[in-house]
Parts: sequence; structure tokens; C-alpha cells
Amino acid sequence: MSVAFDLRHLPDAFYDDPYPAYRLLREHEPVKRLPDGGVFLSRHADLARVYQDTAAFSSDKKREFGAKYGTGSRLFRHHTTSLVFNDAPYHARVRRTIQGALIPRALAPLAPKLAALVARLLDEAADKGAFDAIADFAAAIPVEVIGDLLLVPDADRAPLRGWSLAILGALEPVLSDAAFARGERALAEFHAYLRALIAERRARPGDAERDVLTRLLRSAEPLCEDELVENCVFLLNAGHETTTNLIGNALELFARFADERRRIVDDPALLRTAVEEVLRYESSNQLGNRLTLRDTEIGGVAIAAGTFVTLGIGAANRDPDAFQDPDRFDAARRPNPHLAFAAGPHQCAGMNLARMEATIALDLFLKRFPDYALAGPPVRARRARFRGFARLLLRLDPSASS
Repeated sequence: MSVAFDLRHLPDAFYDDPYPAYRLLREHEPVKRLPDGGVFLSRHADLARVYQDTAAFSSDKKREFGAKYGTGSRLFRHHTTSLVFNDAPYHARVRRTIQGALIPRALAPLAPKLAALVARLLDEAADKGAFDAIADFAAAIPVEVIGDLLLVPDADRAPLRGWSLAILGALEPVLSDAAFARGERALAEFHAYLRALIAERRARPGDAERDVLTRLLRSAEPLCEDELVENCVFLLNAGHETTTNLIGNALELFARFADERRRIVDDPALLRTAVEEVLRYESSNQLGNRLTLRDTEIGGVAIAAGTFVTLGIGAANRDPDAFQDPDRFDAARRPNPHLAFAAGPHQCAGMNLARMEATIALDLFLKRFPDYALAGPPVRARRARFRGFARLLLRLDPSASS
């Protein structure tokens, strides 16, 4: 399995459970040379080193995405302008501007509205008895939160999730013509909407302490119009799909490991460590990428300059050299040095927001429906990079109080 491993030709079973393949890669080919000339890393120590070594490993994706999308496409312009796929000084400049709006103190005012949203979604769920925890719950939460951060009017939020799924879908290792067309169309529509929203916000600024768009407009290091548009798209994408997956993965894991769920219900203080364990055990973002800037070595293997490096985040987070009994889900695991949010200068700027959303959503869910159960087989989304569910049907406790 490790010899045949190829991100461009994955067997269907991989999407349901990639961890046997990751284990074999760690044991037999931890620096795996791929057929396309790149390498795949699966050990925790190797990923941690790459994240920190920005002199040898670049996050700039112009070369990779030029070949993948064509340099004249919207997908190329978006992904090479957004925060995550760039190096300093551009990355550092944009990150400084966004980061201040995503620290816990700045996010605290969002918590009451988020709790009210979750309570409303749970009321609607109780009326159904059984519901899809992805479409009816997990996916609805981050869209509303990001909408609040950008002060997108409630009436305009319906297309946001579809746009995000289409744009992120184009990041998969294999890009079909249909997926490319969906991504291009989503960006065209989202760009048009954002340019109108930015024009309106220039005319009538919001509160820069809680309105990220106003904060970006007033930055001491201002972004040009195209940079501003693309990083607003990035904020939706980065905050939507991965948080949806985090909440959905948690609900499935709590159903699969009922004894661990009971520990959390009996001791709600465990929820914070349980969220970290979900991030480790079923990392929402399974893959990262770098480009070598110079001849180097990884794990004793020589890697030439100009080599594409795929970071196996999901594999590293099950590495027994970093985690005791890594295939066991432990709601109280400490320490937990997972790499779900990456590390180093590119550590996820929105990790505090993701943790806040997941903690509030799961806390209220477990208090309301502590004895929920699966109502059918979970359906995994067929994605290698973003790990989550397309459908997660749950049967709720009909006796739960409102």
C-alpha cells in the first residue's frame, strides 16, 4: 500500500479511512516520493520542522497553481493572493491586519449571538426528531459567524456555503473540468458581491473592533482592492469548511465512542480537551503543501530545490512517536501537540474562532441531547484534503427539554 500510494489515484476506501495507509507510510516510507516528483511526509517531527523552516520551505503556490488552474483564471488569482498561500512579507502584513480581529477578546462579543443561533438550530432539530447534523447544524454555524464578522446582511448569506464548497473543492489533488468550472463561477459571483459590499462599507464604515472588513479598510498597512476582495473570500473559506467538519466530526466521534461522550456529559470541563482531541483524531484539514526553496533533507532523505512537499497532517496526528496510543480517542488527552492548525508563522489565524464555535455548539448540543445516536450510516465527503461528512443523520432524544 505504501509503495502504490499516489494522491492522484487514491482508492475509494481511502476516503472512508485513510489511517491504515498513513500508518504504513510512516512505518515504511515516511518521506514518500510520489509519481509526480513530489514527496509526501507522514511523521509529526518532519512536519513540525517544515512548518518552522520558512527559509527552506515556501508557502507560495504561484508555480503549483499556475500549472493547475492556468495563470489567467480566477482560481489562480484568488489562491495566490489570499493569506494562506503566500510568504513574508505579504503574508505577515495581511496576517497582522486580520489577527487582531480574531483574538479571544475581540471574539467575545460574538459568543451570545452564537449561543442564540445554536439554541435556535437545536429547537428546529428537536421538532424533527432526526436530522442531518451537517446541513441542519454544523454547516449553518460558521456561515453565520463569518457573516457576522464581515457584517454581511442576513438576507445575503444563502449563497455563502455553496461558494465556499466550490472554491475549496478546486484544491483537491485531482481537479475535474466540472470542479474547475464550479470554482470559477463561485468566485465570479462572490467577487461581484464583495466589491459591492466593500463600496458600501467605504461609504458607511462599521465598528472596527468587531467588523473585520472595516478593520481591513482602516489598516495602517492597507490592502489594494484585489487583495481586499481575495482575503475576504479566504476568511469565508478558511472559517467555513474546516469548522463545519470539526463540529460534524465531533458529533460522529461522540456517537462512536459513547463512553468518552459520557465522560464529557458528566464533566463538561472536559469539552475543551475533547475538542483538541477531535482536531487530532479526525483533522478537518488533512493535507498541507510547501515548495522547497533550496536543496535540503527531510528525515535523512535528500530533497532537491523546487520539489513540491505534501504535509500529511492527518498522518502526523496519529504518529505514535508524538502521541501515546494514537488510534485511541481520549477526551482528556494531555499533552496534545496536534498539528491540525499547522504551526510556526502559518499557524491558523482563525483557530481561536474555530475553537469558540465548536465549544459553544457542542456544549449546548450535549446538554440538550446527551443520548443522541446515529440514525443511519454516516456518509463521508469524498475529499482527501478536507475530512468531514456529506451527511450525518442523528436520532435525538425525544424527551429532551426545550
